[in-house]
Amino acid sequence: MDFPTTDLTHAKWLLEAALLASPEPLSLQALKRLFDDEVDAETLRKVLEDLRSDWQGRGVELVSVASGWRFQTRPQYQGILDRLSPQKPPKYSRAVLETLAIIAYRQPVTRGDIEDIRGVAVAATILKALEARQWIERIGHREVEGRPELFATTRAFLDDLGLRSLAELPPLEELGTLIEQTPLEEEAELPLEAAQEAPVEQA
Repeated sequence: MDFPTTDLTHAKWLLEAALLASPEPLSLQALKRLFDDEVDAETLRKVLEDLRSDWQGRGVELVSVASGWRFQTRPQYQGILDRLSPQKPPKYSRAVLETLAIIAYRQPVTRGDIEDIRGVAVAATILKALEARQWIERIGHREVEGRPELFATTRAFLDDLGLRSLAELPPLEELGTLIEQTPLEEEAELPLEAAQEAPVEQA
């Protein structure tokens, strides 16, 4: 169903209010409920694109990410707006970023896969930090001896990078510059051979 011309402005205002009020991206399915599901997805997309155009040239923009649509600050202003926050943005260690990059570009992967690529043992705290940030998740097991867990990135990871799908991932060397810097203590990493000789962690 198409919106009558007289209802187009009202529809945009309704979508604008819903998106500005929501702390999370809203999917097309969620936004359709504003219109009792009487509007098809294609029509809704057209109205959202029209709304996006209305916000061109302003400090906030309407974007489409993996989980849906949201308003966000334009990147060029984020550094200045950070001055309003009393907390310093955290920073990730190189070990965390390398682990995240391997999972993002080679997923699904096991802990052993990551260790083979990096050449060092992967500390449990690294994976826990990425899970706590909701950037990775366990999606199952590889059907081999020992059935190791498989890790993959989440929709939240794509949302935080402003991406709609894994196909939009930037060149690998640019990934670190796109991730919010968050302080984590540097991990003392063992070479993989030494780690294999170390005592096994308690479950």
